[in-house]
Amino acid sequence: MEQIISYFETIPSWHRSLILVGGITFFWILEGMVPLFNVPYKKWRHSVPNFFFTLTTIIVNFPLAFLLLKSSDWAVENQFGIINWLPEMPLWLYVVLGVMLLDLIGAYAAHWVEHKVKPLWMVHLVHHSDHNVDTTTANRHHPLESLIRYAFTLAGVVIVGAPIGIIMLYQSLSVVFSQFNHANIRLPKKVDNAISWFIVSPDMHKVHHHYQLPYTDSNYGNIFSIWDRLFGTYMSMDPKNIVYGVDTFPDEKENSSIKGLLKQPFHKYRRPTTQG
Repeated sequence: MEQIISYFETIPSWHRSLILVGGITFFWILEGMVPLFNVPYKKWRHSVPNFFFTLTTIIVNFPLAFLLLKSSDWAVENQFGIINWLPEMPLWLYVVLGVMLLDLIGAYAAHWVEHKVKPLWMVHLVHHSDHNVDTTTANRHHPLESLIRYAFTLAGVVIVGAPIGIIMLYQSLSVVFSQFNHANIRLPKKVDNAISWFIVSPDMHKVHHHYQLPYTDSNYGNIFSIWDRLFGTYMSMDPKNIVYGVDTFPDEKENSSIKGLLKQPFHKYRRPTTQG
């Protein structure tokens, strides 16, 4: 564990890029082998806006990365934060708790708030308006959402008191798990059900991308499924009944346009419908 944390303390930028690109490539290939939905969509054309927003996410986060480092250094130096206030524990437990708490604040809490606050939902809508969810959807976030997510991650770093090695490990896991649970892949049902008790599985997260409430407001987790089960936001649904997109913004052509997606947060709020 010491070697792992030591590696992530100084992980080169190109290694982080390799994790991002390697993950997309791996799950892209897997989608062709064991697809959940055999949808006849043009995969490369579909991926263009998603790759564009992946790039904007990198552009937004790169210059702000130093704030994570400074905040982490301050928390560790001043012994501030949850994991610094707990009794002494084995390193592996310290790391697991740190990653779990960062996932709670930086992913689950951020995601829940985006669904409950109307202006933030309009920003997050870019992610939900994908009509063919696959591994490239994982990073389909409006630049404004990248800032929102960054703010929650920064808050998480201070509240948790995480050192930079745990932060980089968390962010790397977050990227891969998001690509995994968005991927258009079919796992054996028993396997998917089993792992969904611990981590967010593909079938579990696909429910979140169903086009109508209450399913849209469920399964907010990214890495760990425990938060949805603990806070009562877990829901299940037969994958064959899932319809991707958002009921209030059904125009697939506009939802596939980079220009249209950039303007999406500035539309007037539309009240969603609830599936009976």
